[in-house]
Amino acid sequence: MSKNLETLIALLSEAQQLVFFTGAGLSTESGIPDFRSPGTGLWNKIKPIDFSDFVHSEDARAESWRRKFTGDRAMTTAEPNSGHLAIAELIAMNRCNGVITQNVDNLHQQSGVDESHIVELHGNATYAACLSCGQRYELAELESQYQQNQYIDPCPLCGGLIKTATISFGQAMPEDAMQQAAELTSQCDLMIVLGSSLTVYPAAAFPEHVAQRGDKLVIINQQPTGLDSVADLVINESIGSILPSAVAALAAN
Repeated sequence: MSKNLETLIALLSEAQQLVFFTGAGLSTESGIPDFRSPGTGLWNKIKPIDFSDFVHSEDARAESWRRKFTGDRAMTTAEPNSGHLAIAELIAMNRCNGVITQNVDNLHQQSGVDESHIVELHGNATYAACLSCGQRYELAELESQYQQNQYIDPCPLCGGLIKTATISFGQAMPEDAMQQAAELTSQCDLMIVLGSSLTVYPAAAFPEHVAQRGDKLVIINQQPTGLDSVADLVINESIGSILPSAVAALAAN
């Protein structure tokens, strides 16, 4: 057993209020491309559509929906990996308070984690919602409409614009999710960061707060992050190679 694994198991054993903070590196192990990685991220190839452009430009909305329905479908076919399942097991064991995630792929839910334990900072890409009234719309229904006229009609309930339920560039962070994340962060005595470069704020401020107040911070990420210097443990390995082993050892005790 490696020293990193031993230390991780010890920290998990001692924790009373564990919270996970997950980023794109967790989902890349399920085959979902990263958006932000230098040189390889999707946003290096395709300029993201700003929220204000989506709201004010019919052409921008049309392009947004074209990308959604003709682009990479990896997210629609992806399945939870061993990292997602390890988190779900800890929650089922009552050893984890919840997950704060930057991901929009719904894989935490698919792994068996109840919605009440998940805080989605950047929304969810697997459905759409009205920007005015919040009514939810399923993508299959919208895609059928798009294929017929290359356009998505306004919300039939209030006339508002319908958009995928993700937080776009220039869009305000969801107040409820930010409050829930702040509450989880304030209560935790161990936060484990999985697959996040910790460069996107305000999301990255949550693990930063944990380190600043002296509680335990673990970072498992293939590449260095901006908070490595203040973390109690940094593991530059794949999440699926180490977290399930730590959870199995914990469950065996």
